[in-house]
Amino acid sequence: MTRDTQAIQDDIAYLRGLAHEGRHAPLLAGPILVTAGLVFGSTSLIHWAIQSGVLRLNPWSQLWIWLVAGAVFAIALTILIGRIKTKPGVRSAGNKAVGAAWEAVGYGIFVTWLAMVALSFKTGNWSWMSVMPTAVLVAYGSAWMIGAAMTRTRWMSMTALAAYVGAVAVAWFVGSPLIYPVYAAVLFAIALVPGLILMRQEPAEIV
Repeated sequence: MTRDTQAIQDDIAYLRGLAHEGRHAPLLAGPILVTAGLVFGSTSLIHWAIQSGVLRLNPWSQLWIWLVAGAVFAIALTILIGRIKTKPGVRSAGNKAVGAAWEAVGYGIFVTWLAMVALSFKTGNWSWMSVMPTAVLVAYGSAWMIGAAMTRTRWMSMTALAAYVGAVAVAWFVGSPLIYPVYAAVLFAIALVPGLILMRQEPAEIV
């Protein structure tokens, strides 16, 4: 009986520790979201400039700019994750859950992009790639929904809704170069700005 009682007390202490840690730990994904918004939003504007004739480059450059953007983001992501791991609160339940959600989103977007490239190569029809902005924004919306559920913050729910609305909006512009500035604007609204908000909410020391 004594051993069972001790085990129960240990479990209660563990749960209290998790609750205490999570209660005061803000989400730490801000720098990653800011980087994603800047890198991919800027790349979208460059893509628009190529398609609209503002930049006179080889048509294949429309593929290469996204490859370069992906490489830049991957390098930045590695550095940022290393920094985040040293911050207090990184092991909170909220940060673990939201971090896993955004990690899944990242892999999902990458695999979807590879699938669209493969399909475009096979069919010779690169218009399939115009589906990517909608797919990305739907994925972002889902990640924000998880963040809102974990933190119970209304502005994250609104950000998720904005991502879903943006996914429909960019689909409306499929076939037009305007899809890319619209996509960039939505990325700035649902990644860059919320990322800055999260960074402002992050204290120098979390207790």
